[in-house]
Amino acid sequence: MFEKVLVANRGEIAVRVMRACEELGINTVAVYSEADKNAGHARYADEAYNVGPARAADSYLDGEAIVEAGEQAGADAVHPGYGFLAENADFAARVEDSEMVWIGPSSESMELLGEKTSARKEMAAADVPTVPGTDDPVESADEIAEFAEEAGYPVAIKAEGGGGGRGLKVVESEDEIEDQFESAQREGEAYFDNSSVFVEKYLESPRHIEVQIIADHQGNVRHIGERDCSLQRRHQKIIEEGPSPALTDDLRAEIQEAARRGADAADYYNAGTFEFLVEDAERGEDGLLGEGSNFYFLEVNTRIQVEHTVSEQLTGIDIVKQQIRVAADEELPFAQADVELDGHAMEFRINAENAANEFAPATGTLETYDPPGGIGVRLDDALRQGDTIGGDYDSMIAKLIVWGQDREECIARSRRALAEFGIEGITTVIPFHRLMLTDEAFSTGTHTTNYLDEELDTGKIDEAQEKWGPGETTESDEEEVTERDFVVEVNGKRFEVNLEERGAPPIQASGGSGGNTQQLGSAGPSGGDDDGDSSASASTAEGEQVTAEMQGTILGVNVAEGDEVAAGDVLCVLEAMKMENDVVASRGGEVVEVAATEGESVDMGDVLVVLD
Repeated sequence: MFEKVLVANRGEIAVRVMRACEELGINTVAVYSEADKNAGHARYADEAYNVGPARAADSYLDGEAIVEAGEQAGADAVHPGYGFLAENADFAARVEDSEMVWIGPSSESMELLGEKTSARKEMAAADVPTVPGTDDPVESADEIAEFAEEAGYPVAIKAEGGGGGRGLKVVESEDEIEDQFESAQREGEAYFDNSSVFVEKYLESPRHIEVQIIADHQGNVRHIGERDCSLQRRHQKIIEEGPSPALTDDLRAEIQEAARRGADAADYYNAGTFEFLVEDAERGEDGLLGEGSNFYFLEVNTRIQVEHTVSEQLTGIDIVKQQIRVAADEELPFAQADVELDGHAMEFRINAENAANEFAPATGTLETYDPPGGIGVRLDDALRQGDTIGGDYDSMIAKLIVWGQDREECIARSRRALAEFGIEGITTVIPFHRLMLTDEAFSTGTHTTNYLDEELDTGKIDEAQEKWGPGETTESDEEEVTERDFVVEVNGKRFEVNLEERGAPPIQASGGSGGNTQQLGSAGPSGGDDDGDSSASASTAEGEQVTAEMQGTILGVNVAEGDEVAAGDVLCVLEAMKMENDVVASRGGEVVEVAATEGESVDMGDVLVVLD
């Protein structure tokens, strides 16, 4: 077994992996950016190393800096979590070429299954059904139009390295192809460093079903049940549950076996998830999808997933521990017949977003953070009261996982747990989750992937936010206690220093944990000294200023000085918390200044464009 594991991630998944390591008697190493000096995962780990500035591309996506940190710490394995470099085959190969072990599938499997077109070919060879589409990347809008003419609209343009809805564009008619083609390419390049795209027939109202896989180096492949992830907004999962409330036992078993067969054919080992779409065909008398329903392979996630917790609650199997043991060349300790699903489980992503404002990301300080508890309630997080939620990374605060003996009890327990969840100082999606648990379509399990985007009355979301959202906060009258907590770095390694001084005036906190930060020596393995602050220039032109509504990164600028624009025209594209947002003109006019440049980070309120 390993002695020290580096976790190449941040937030709740980093802490989740570290907890598993601690129970296995393994020491842990965290990596963190300048923005995360006081983050929960850096506090939790036995050691922590600075790998660069706030911008993810210069820190959490810097594979060289992360491997250097692992070597400096003397780690003998790397766990990637999910997101960032977790599905990057080049990073996996870099770790494999080092003295450290990669806790995941081989880089060859990741490359084979991570690219959607090669994965489609592999699954078709294993007799796993695939959605009608192109088996190779498309090079032009004309190729997409040709496919759509044959298959019929709508079609989906997908980034070859995509996932989670990023790099996915739905085309309803021929005149949309060019713009959506370019957008999918842009997102693929920005998120996955791969602008290649392919095209599939778009299934308008499917169920999203995924199967958890774990396999060892000895050739044993096990599935750990399925999860239903059909409640989505813009292809981003919001509530996940298991078992699926929509499938017959026969169809469930057929999908699970297809996933196991696909993993076996691809020589896959470690944890992974095989995702499928099930056409919402006519339901049987029992209201379930079974005979007459078609299912299609969607993609393989060659890593642990956000919603792995659902499978853990249903089976009692610690998937992260099994990942670590498999990487240490241990054989799986259970047979397929030993995997039994008990009860029903749901996972609620507690995101810092305002559902009443198109799920816009929110930032702020957790003035109150009081999670629920009780039987059947699990919480995965990395934050504590007083921590700050910034806009540098995704918007997840925590994951609330609830188990019940059946779906009815699980829903009732979830209502109770969400009502107990006390968060103040920042807007979250908790009111939205509470609404869903009273919604007829969700409660009866008849919702599909397009339910939130196309069918739900958005007025109900506004009402839920008003009813269950945070109220006004007041200043505390309690006497302030002066504490001086310092985070210092020596040769890039993080140390915490706590000083207590009586009779000293209060000091202004600089980080989410209430601590001042002092840096000694280098900035860490990356050697960088950029603090990740916005580089947007101050505007000197007169006119109407179009500003950033949130912190993020400019993915593209669509206008130049002297251009004439009309109301609604897209001026630039801003990526914030994993979502692409169009910044549009509120009125027509001439562009007299463009203050934003592609690739730069901007803060809320920064001037992007000036119109005359």
